Amino acid sequence: MKEEDRQILWLDYFDSSYSRSEGRRVPINMAVKSPTLDELLKAVKAIGLDGIAFEAKHPKRPRRKSGYVSVPKVMKKQELLIKVAKSLMEVRGRAR
Repeated sequence: MKEEDRQILWLDYFDSSYSRSEGRRVPINMAVKSPTLDELLKAVKAIGLDGIAFEAKHPKRPRRKSGYVSVPKVMKKQELLIKVAKSLMEVRGRAR
């Protein structure tokens, strides 16, 4: 059952190997190469949101392993995607 008070953030939204028409939802300069579910969850928690991670297959790519993080609705989705993308870049930078 769909939870109306939560938003879904797919890994594919932040993957630089996808074009906008293939499902990337952030600008290419804010996207990262092959983000992991763990990195996405850390990025969500870094901006102060309580996220729940799920492994799943994106509807556009049923043969590729993916996942998503469910977060509470606190702002418009595009604003949230930009904040998470910036945080994901920082998480990815700390991992190196």
